[in-house]
Amino acid sequence: MEKGGAIFNRPNSNFKKEVSLMKTTPQPVTYAGDRISGAGSAALARRPGRTLGRRILDNWQLYALLLIPVVLTFVYKYIPMYGIQIAFRDFKASKGYMGSEWVGWYWFQRFFSSPTCWRMIKNTVLISLFSLLWSFPIPIILSLIINQLRFHKFKRVVQTVLYAPHFISVMVICGMIRIFLSPSGGLLNLILGTQIDFLTQSSAFRTIYIASGIWQDAGWGCIIYLATLANVDPGLYEAAKIDGASVFQRILNIDIPELLPMAILNLIMAAGGLMNVGFEKVWLLQTDLNKATSDVIAVYVYQQGIESAKYSYSTAVGLFNTAVNIVLLLIVNKIASKASDVEFV
Repeated sequence: MEKGGAIFNRPNSNFKKEVSLMKTTPQPVTYAGDRISGAGSAALARRPGRTLGRRILDNWQLYALLLIPVVLTFVYKYIPMYGIQIAFRDFKASKGYMGSEWVGWYWFQRFFSSPTCWRMIKNTVLISLFSLLWSFPIPIILSLIINQLRFHKFKRVVQTVLYAPHFISVMVICGMIRIFLSPSGGLLNLILGTQIDFLTQSSAFRTIYIASGIWQDAGWGCIIYLATLANVDPGLYEAAKIDGASVFQRILNIDIPELLPMAILNLIMAAGGLMNVGFEKVWLLQTDLNKATSDVIAVYVYQQGIESAKYSYSTAVGLFNTAVNIVLLLIVNKIASKASDVEFV
């Protein structure tokens, strides 16, 4: 066998053909319960079609289990949508929904004419976009690296260490950030030999927010990719090794194509929440000195709706945020469906 993957790099190499055939050729599997005699097959073929009601009665246990999440979703997700109308009313709790005055688009016009409107939109989009660009590929890279580990005990230790931060509450995470970045005795300042209060610098807020998010959720995010890689046919790797493929070539030609559909699906779902910046972390890390970059729509909705009791105004701002998310979800889904076979909605 030629060294350095020479056979694998030849134009007429059979490796990619073997991979393609092994992916597309179905392997027949026969179970004991699947063996039906010729007479039984003929009887099934002559069996008349059952009505929907009959099929539901035959499987009523499954439909009963399905009924529980459907009812909960309807009660807690769809019925509250009736309250969206207060975004178009001057809502007064004493008058109720229908008794409050209809003002149309007034609250939306007020939001867009406010002096901090475009700053909040800009900060929300930039934090979400940078978070997506930096945090989205990290779980994929981690899963590819972990999948190459051959010492199972070490592999489990690495996975545990990476998963652990996900189970720490946002409140504790923000407390740790404040301690690490403290100007007096903070770890980062001790390493740099400085006394800088990073949380008061607006230019550092996005970096702090995104870096802490990657540390907390990257390990948890790679679970689904590791599960996908665990289902890859080992015969693909064996064929690659026989053709002299290196580790990098196996990752490039086997692992990444297998992860691509799941990665696109996760990208579509992440794009649907592009305007949803984590309210808790921003609220806990925000100061008067870093508001230039930390003032986002989610915090503004909380301040106007809960602290100032401006229910109609805060509902209008939140509805605008949701509408933008829906549009982004549809756009990204359309692009992804054109680029691949994956489609979410």
